[in-house]
Amino acid sequence: MSSKLKVIAVVVVLLVAAGAGGVWWYLRDDAPEEVSLDSALESANGDEEAGDGGTTTTGEDDAAGEGIEGSWVVDTESGGFDFDTATGSFVGFRIQEELSSIGSTTAVGRTGDITGGIVIDGTTVTEAGFEVDVTTIATNESRRDDKVQQALETGTFPTATFELTEPIELPAGAADGAPVSVTAVGDLTIHGVTKPVEMAMDAQVSGDRIVLVGSVDVTFSDFGVQVPSAPVVLSVDDHGTLELQLLLVRA
Repeated sequence: MSSKLKVIAVVVVLLVAAGAGGVWWYLRDDAPEEVSLDSALESANGDEEAGDGGTTTTGEDDAAGEGIEGSWVVDTESGGFDFDTATGSFVGFRIQEELSSIGSTTAVGRTGDITGGIVIDGTTVTEAGFEVDVTTIATNESRRDDKVQQALETGTFPTATFELTEPIELPAGAADGAPVSVTAVGDLTIHGVTKPVEMAMDAQVSGDRIVLVGSVDVTFSDFGVQVPSAPVVLSVDDHGTLELQLLLVRA
C-alpha cells in the first residue's frame, strides 16, 4: 500500500471512530432515574430551602393543624422543570430501545406543563383530574423529539388527561405526614383514546404541600400510537411506563 493510501485509510478509520463516538455521546443510556417518593421529597424540599433560606418540615406540623381535607391543585409556582433534576411537577414516559452497535437504552420523555388537582373529603380522595400539554414533551435525546411529536400526533391531540373514577381511601397517618401508598383507578386519555387504568401512587404531606409520585405500564398501540423508529434504532418496545411527579398546594 502506498503512503498516500495509508494516510487515507488512517483518516477513514479516525472518521468512523469519531462518528461512532458521536453516536455514543448522543444516544448513550444517560436517562434520568425513575420517579420515587424519596427523590421527589428531597428535590421539593431542597428547592423550598433554596427559595426561602429556611428549613422544611415533613408535613407533621402543617397537616396536624389544618388537616388534608379540601381542594388541592398542581403547584405551578415553586420548583422547576429541568429534564434531569426536576424539582417541580412533571409527567413523562419511559421506553426501552435497542440501538445499532450500542445495545439497550432507555428513552425518556417529560414535560412540566400539567394542570389539575384533587379533592379530599375526610380521608377520602373523591375527585382527581389532570391535563398534560403533550406538545411540550422533550426527551433525553433531542433527535427523538420530533419523532415523539409525530407519533402522538400532537397537532391533532395536544393534550393527555387522567380522571379518577373510583374514590381513594387514604391509609391512617396520611394527614400526619406519614408516607402512603394507594392505587388510583381512573380513565387515561392519550392520542384521543380513553382506557381504564390502575396507577400505583405514593404520597406524603411535606410542609404546606402534598408530594405525589405515580406510574403505570401502558401499551401504546392500545391508544392508537405507533412507536417512532429511526435507522439507528433496531427495535422499540410497544409498551412502556407512564410516570408522574406532582407537587400539590391548597386551591
